[in-house]
Amino acid sequence: MSVVVNLDTKRRRDTRPTLDRLNALVVDQLTEVNRVIIDKMDSRVSLIPQLAGHIIAGGGKRLRPMLTLAAARLCGYTGERHIHLAASVEFIHTATLLHDDVVDDSALRRGNATANSLWDNKASVLVGDFLFSRAFQLMVADGSLKVLKILSDAAATIAEGEVLQLMTSNDTETSEAAHLEVIRAKTAILFAAASRIGAVVADRPPVEEEALDAYGLNLGIAFQLIDDMLDYSAAEAELGKSVGDDFRDGKITLPTILAFRRGSEEERVFWRRTLEDGDQEEGDLEQAIALMGRHGALADTVERARHYGAVARDGLAIFPASEEKTILLEVINFCIERAH
Repeated sequence: MSVVVNLDTKRRRDTRPTLDRLNALVVDQLTEVNRVIIDKMDSRVSLIPQLAGHIIAGGGKRLRPMLTLAAARLCGYTGERHIHLAASVEFIHTATLLHDDVVDDSALRRGNATANSLWDNKASVLVGDFLFSRAFQLMVADGSLKVLKILSDAAATIAEGEVLQLMTSNDTETSEAAHLEVIRAKTAILFAAASRIGAVVADRPPVEEEALDAYGLNLGIAFQLIDDMLDYSAAEAELGKSVGDDFRDGKITLPTILAFRRGSEEERVFWRRTLEDGDQEEGDLEQAIALMGRHGALADTVERARHYGAVARDGLAIFPASEEKTILLEVINFCIERAH
């Protein structure tokens, strides 16, 4: 029996940018970060390390802590403070994932069962709270009020972003500006804080802090916009990845905003039925993707991401040429070229 292989799909998979060079740059420090994470998620309450370990070991890229490590290297830092702060960043991120899955009533994350589906919502929320507490303990142990302010402000903004998303959920009248504010608060702010810390621990001038903040913020926006697009991507389906989760949950993302705004009244009736009323039928996801294609919503979402990627690139312009700078610029390509 012969096997037919889609060579175009295989080629896309083989040529997509990766985080391999970033991983290689910080591999030793990342090993130390993982040791701190394992140590600090321990507890005499056995359920805490069981549940926390499930999500922490669930296949995440560790992108945010790697940004802290690479940014510190970019700024010439040779100490160890960034190790514990990178772990703090990852704890904040993991706590928000646990809370997210409860809010969204998600059963799968990264192809694995979510903690709330294996245990329950109460346990997931409380362990998320525990990880937030561990993150703050690591910040306090660092001893810098500046670091504490950056990361605590980020944590507060993320919580605001979660509530903002609740307010726009299932609302097809949501504007692009409102959605971008959700992205900035819920996702991009932690990218910004993770990057900025690298300059803070290296005691670099404010202009470099702000440059790394701008890099991280715009990188985070680009990253999330591509995630928005990938949920409706035929290419992702060809690679065996799940698509349509946002649609099934009634989440308003940039592709749906653009398709709704550009569509006919008949098409808007479709969007209101499927996203606002949650009345979805067989073939509705395919219809949604077709409407997005008709109005260029997916392509324009990628173009928006490219814009924010260019702004992130400009953020690093003040730094001299170095291996670290080159690799951080490659991270922008990784975040955007996942779309192809």
